Amino acid sequence: MPAPGAPRAELVAVVVAVHDGRPLVLASGEPPRLPSGPLRSDHDSLQEGVRAFAVEQTGQTLGHVEQLYTFGDPARGGDAGWVISIGYLGLTRAEPPFTAWTPLYDLLPWEDRRTRNGPDGVPRGDRLVEEIDKALRRWAGSDADRRERAAFCFGLGERPWRPELALQRYELLWETGLVAESSASPGASALTGDPMLLDHRRILATGLSRLRATIQYRPVVFELLPETFTLGQLQEVVEAVAGQLVHKQNFRRVVEQQDALVEPTDEVAHATGGRPARLYRFRREVLTERSQVGTKLPQSR
Repeated sequence: MPAPGAPRAELVAVVVAVHDGRPLVLASGEPPRLPSGPLRSDHDSLQEGVRAFAVEQTGQTLGHVEQLYTFGDPARGGDAGWVISIGYLGLTRAEPPFTAWTPLYDLLPWEDRRTRNGPDGVPRGDRLVEEIDKALRRWAGSDADRRERAAFCFGLGERPWRPELALQRYELLWETGLVAESSASPGASALTGDPMLLDHRRILATGLSRLRATIQYRPVVFELLPETFTLGQLQEVVEAVAGQLVHKQNFRRVVEQQDALVEPTDEVAHATGGRPARLYRFRREVLTERSQVGTKLPQSR
């Protein structure tokens, strides 16, 4: 039976930045929500609309923007009725104050595979991994297909961890009952983070999956960096987005071999904690020289 009433359409944006090695997402309020706005006839395109309301609502000018997915389940709008959300991914450079930003891995904590400690000094990742493992085992039981799906999504056994499967992992954890889709959903583990408005956390997971896949073949990661940067800063941003560490020498070799994707400047950075480091810049003209180029991830460590 179709849902009563005509649906209304809106734009919703997953806007990502990286600051001090932490990926941030534009999300504020209680519960946190992604920036959104209605379709407007004075915008020549949906992308223009996303850029416009990002500036209007947050003051942030977006660099790379791409469409994600259309979220149209009649039940997803709750009391607001049937809402169709056209999702976009946008990248920018975060500037203080950071009041409108939320650490991305506070909302999707299992996606950060780097070493982190909780406030009590105990490795937070270990506790979370243990709880996820127990939940997956309960959910899968003796079902071979479920066990295979869990292994594929979470890199269990001989399976590799695949950063771009963030959405699949979120949906699997939702099926296990370990995460709450919204504040209206039953509570779940405190280790999996707080829910967002409606299905905005699912939209966020969709955006993270797309971003991690995109950096493999397009140089969008440079939208998250200042005009000049060290190779160490570039690696830090890639690791922050991917949620995993990469081998330093392998990473630099990959970057330097990608058709002069970056080039050195005549300047050095002194605030690196060691000896001065050479500053580089992204060669934007590469985009006109070769359409398919990215920052491939070396083997994680």
